[in-house]
Amino acid sequence: MPKKRHTAEEIIGKLREADVLLAQGRKVADVAKALSVTEVTYYRWRQEYGGMKVSQAKRLKELERENDRLRKAVADLTIDKLILKEAAWGNF
Repeated sequence: MPKKRHTAEEIIGKLREADVLLAQGRKVADVAKALSVTEVTYYRWRQEYGGMKVSQAKRLKELERENDRLRKAVADLTIDKLILKEAAWGNF
């Protein structure tokens, strides 16, 4: 079965649905099955998105993408700096 990537909006919607089902007295295993996810996924989502609004989740994802971009830029610049150091060292 192929993995399905859920958007932040879908996850938050499913977590709200889960809250309703849990309030009705259903067990986590039943709720996860109703959401078509594993219990592990449900708990991971709860940990990552629990209590968030859709706008907050979107902002979090934007910040994570920006953070990744900046990490890559720093790594590239670090490599460039090391190459320049080695080149300068070889001139002496």
